[in-house]
Amino acid sequence: MDEHELQKRLRSLRDELDGVDTELIELATRRQQLVSDIGRLKKSHGRQLRDFKREREVIDGVRKAAESKGLDPGLAEDLFQRLIEASLTRQEQERLRLARHGHGQRALVIGGAGRMGRWVAAFLDGQGFDVIIADPSVEADGEARFADWRDAPMDVGIIVVAAPLRISAEVLGELAQRTLHALVFDIGSLKSPLEPALRAAARAGLRVCSVHPMFGPDTQLLSEKHVLLMDVGHSEAVEAARSLFADTLAEVVVIDIDEHDRLMAPVLGLSHALSIVFFTALADSGVPAERLAQLSSTTFDRQLAIARGVAGENPDLYFEIQSLNRHGAGVREVLLEAVQTLVHAIEHDDAEAFRHLMERGREYLSDL
Repeated sequence: MDEHELQKRLRSLRDELDGVDTELIELATRRQQLVSDIGRLKKSHGRQLRDFKREREVIDGVRKAAESKGLDPGLAEDLFQRLIEASLTRQEQERLRLARHGHGQRALVIGGAGRMGRWVAAFLDGQGFDVIIADPSVEADGEARFADWRDAPMDVGIIVVAAPLRISAEVLGELAQRTLHALVFDIGSLKSPLEPALRAAARAGLRVCSVHPMFGPDTQLLSEKHVLLMDVGHSEAVEAARSLFADTLAEVVVIDIDEHDRLMAPVLGLSHALSIVFFTALADSGVPAERLAQLSSTTFDRQLAIARGVAGENPDLYFEIQSLNRHGAGVREVLLEAVQTLVHAIEHDDAEAFRHLMERGREYLSDL
């Protein structure tokens, strides 16, 4: 086959491939339309949004069909897992819109131009609330955008405080001086800096509680995501906040506010610290990141992906999480001891000590 015939044949095959890709898009679109119909039917009959048994049946069927056609079953499963996730996201968002919890109500998000503030604003907008943003970084319009939250209307159904922790404490303190009928809650990553202001607001008669979404601002589907709720003296406010997530797949967990920061020390503090140490050590290793990526392992790729995510976050927020948690020092001490134990085992050629570390970790994690 000469060059001309080769190019002609390649064009023909690529055109055919483009046609297949178009068909795939059309089929995926049709699948999403069916998903919406199923979601509405489930909603009208009070059925749960997610059916794990059905998902497993779909994946098992897909793997068998792929194998029968000579396609890698793993590839087929990965493809359909993405489609299922997209389907659940669509159903969840449509269920929120249909529920119209916020119909005819306004919500004020203080700090609404920040990343999590924008997430909360979009979440409430999806439920039908008319969302007002108050943030120093926005261009005020006197209606839906305010640079100073004090200028924003207070006759709203919900007030969410999504500012940095120190500012959130100040805002909550000022809100406690006002007569408000709104549900008020913060979304801070730590609670001890906010607890005095939260409890003072509850004593002043505000419908106030504390909320911690345990996910980042890029989250769309809330399935297998946790939302923590804390009572600061007004149990009805907790139930009102819980109702905002009733039509999602989020797992809502009510915990004692005094327990929150102790749990966050390992969950956030330790995990962030490990990633910071990891990418700092890599940066100091003298080996370019792109070179490491060319020959990385599965474990390294996973750790690198997490580290890249942490490195791209707001340093001020992450410093708050480390520095303002009174339980953080104990976790950092344990981290240093663990590193020293590992180094000692390696440098002293102590295979038994190293094996003990591995076995202890395996035992601790076995219940997962």
